[in-house]
Amino acid sequence: MKTLLALLALLAGCLACSGADVNWLPLLQERIPQYGHRNWVVIADSAYPAQSRGGIETVVSNAGQADVLRGVLDALRASKHVTPILYTDKELNYLEEKDAPGIGAYRKELGQILGSQKVNVLPHLQIIGKLDQVSQTFRVLIIKTNMTLPYTSVFLQLDCAYWGVEAEKRLRAKMAAAR
Repeated sequence: MKTLLALLALLAGCLACSGADVNWLPLLQERIPQYGHRNWVVIADSAYPAQSRGGIETVVSNAGQADVLRGVLDALRASKHVTPILYTDKELNYLEEKDAPGIGAYRKELGQILGSQKVNVLPHLQIIGKLDQVSQTFRVLIIKTNMTLPYTSVFLQLDCAYWGVEAEKRLRAKMAAAR
């Protein structure tokens, strides 16, 4: 019986690594305590590529993107140690209904979900490059959704929730003055 359970656990781990359809929320809840500043979580559209870096884990949720984004943001809000820095693709702002039917409704829904949170907007390839670079040292979790609109992925770079930029600047200035 122990051997069977071990085999099932191994199989479940292999499925998660391969990107097979998994229940993404328990996986996310397992990862968040492990993650810290410099880790990333991506809520991706269905055509998002499987990146080959070892630090990137991709799971297929088959869930709606808005639901996954809300779930990830809720989980991060509940966390005391990390907070997201948001990124979206610059291309999203230039898409038109004739080329991507439903894009206007998506942008509106995304705006409602993100509210007044600051969003960094960069070209898609630049964000992909950031993920490639950061995954050499830090872990990235990509949750693929059933979204079928282009340039709709939302990228969350995790930052420390209890230590801010201004505190870091003061610390570095104090250290430099002590030299």
